[in-house]
Amino acid sequence: MRINVKAVAVSVLALFPLLAFAHVGNDGGTHHVLSFTKGLIHPLTGMDHLVAMILVGIWSAMNTRTWWLAPLAFAGLLLVGALTSMAGITVAATEYLVAASLLVVGVMVALRLKLSAVTGALIIGVLAIFHGLAHGAELSHSAMALSGMVMATAGLHLVGLGIGYLLALSTTNRWWAGVIGSGSSLLGIGLFSGLF
Repeated sequence: MRINVKAVAVSVLALFPLLAFAHVGNDGGTHHVLSFTKGLIHPLTGMDHLVAMILVGIWSAMNTRTWWLAPLAFAGLLLVGALTSMAGITVAATEYLVAASLLVVGVMVALRLKLSAVTGALIIGVLAIFHGLAHGAELSHSAMALSGMVMATAGLHLVGLGIGYLLALSTTNRWWAGVIGSGSSLLGIGLFSGLF
């Protein structure tokens, strides 16, 4: 499978305008930077979110030619979930559903579950809504924070895609997918049961 380096480079460069601050207030724009940074760091500070986002990339790279669809669905529906939460709509069991998502995607990776790209994206997208609900409840109501969150999510998906491609190409280390997926599922069970 060939990766279109130009398309990836253009996509990354297209995100740079998010860093531009056209309307600077008395604080010199630092409120934008702090908000963006908070959003950027937020997905990296929770093991459940961090692992889930990397797993999405791993599964996508190992199991589908349309490798971009599940990460795109995750990022998009993560944003929908965050906006829903910021609008005041919540789900009581959000943290349990986030933990359950680790179990589901962990099993998908461990078993190298073969699904169509659309089916995989639908499953992963639904799980992403719960991650978004959790993030939206914790972030400030700021477009910059949301931009940072989505950018960090994309970065974690890229890390997962890299790991997934290495696992897919390896003929001797395929067992690592089982280890990674099983470990992530155990983390999900532990979080769900309150052990962690």
